[in-house]
Amino acid sequence: MQKPLPINREMPLCLNLLPKNGCINYYPDLITPIDNFSLFEQLKQNINWQADEIFMFGKKVVTKRKVAWVADPNFSYTYSGVQKHPDPWTPELLSIKYAVDKIAGCTFNACLLNLYHHGSEGMGWHSDDEKELDSQAPIASVSLGGTRKFAFKHKLDQTTCSLNLENGSVLMMHAPTQLFWRHSLLKTKRETEPRINLTFRVMRPK
Repeated sequence: MQKPLPINREMPLCLNLLPKNGCINYYPDLITPIDNFSLFEQLKQNINWQADEIFMFGKKVVTKRKVAWVADPNFSYTYSGVQKHPDPWTPELLSIKYAVDKIAGCTFNACLLNLYHHGSEGMGWHSDDEKELDSQAPIASVSLGGTRKFAFKHKLDQTTCSLNLENGSVLMMHAPTQLFWRHSLLKTKRETEPRINLTFRVMRPK
């Protein structure tokens, strides 16, 4: 069995970073710099990366950003009108999952991976609220590689807040965040290193 990564035991107590209607906690330096580099290269080589396909205004759009869907057997996932079937867990991905399970206090059974080659690739405003997801379970976002700005916008009054997601960090999004807030990985013209993002989720049994 793959051993979990060592968790940074000196992590500070995390306060809620949202002003209302949700809860997010940010854990910097969860993974050591040596592990960060090794994991980034292993994931880049071993994951079955594919160009993402989404439907916008009735047309299929193929993104430059690469994605992968890894999950326990039979947990397919549909977003932006496209269904994704799961690839099996890799040893390095499982090692990250076990570490994040401990932080979240739950057992994740799926992970959506995104590979951003540079700052001009991002993610538009959205909520992770698809029907397949357990709406009461947290979503854990692990960042490896270049630092990028991540923003939240309230669905009703458009209140915004943002933070930089650093190499080796974890952003934990608790319920009911997805109900009240959208989030986005903002594009930038600033030169940035490639980034791999892992969002661990709990899928509902069919």
